[in-house]
Amino acid sequence: MAKLVALYKKPADVAAFDAYYFSTHVPKAKTIPGLRSYEVSDGPVGSAQGESAYHLVAMLGFDSLAAIQAAFGSPEGQATAGDLANFAQAGVELLMFDTKPV
Repeated sequence: MAKLVALYKKPADVAAFDAYYFSTHVPKAKTIPGLRSYEVSDGPVGSAQGESAYHLVAMLGFDSLAAIQAAFGSPEGQATAGDLANFAQAGVELLMFDTKPV
């Protein structure tokens, strides 16, 4: 399995971010080919030192890193990536990696 983790920084308008994210971005992202799972953080995102710079963490599961790359090369993936500019003005970090059980 592989993961794409999106770390969304705290927006100036949290209510507007949340409204757009859940009503527009999530449905768009769920059309991405090969998407196996989609989870988001619930409540404040903390760090070992306390409060963090992040408002929301999204974790998307795929079969492999190659599947993530193919998914974001698709029209649905490109539309979802392009949508970030519509609501993530505070910034977003995207991390992609394969996983293995240990």
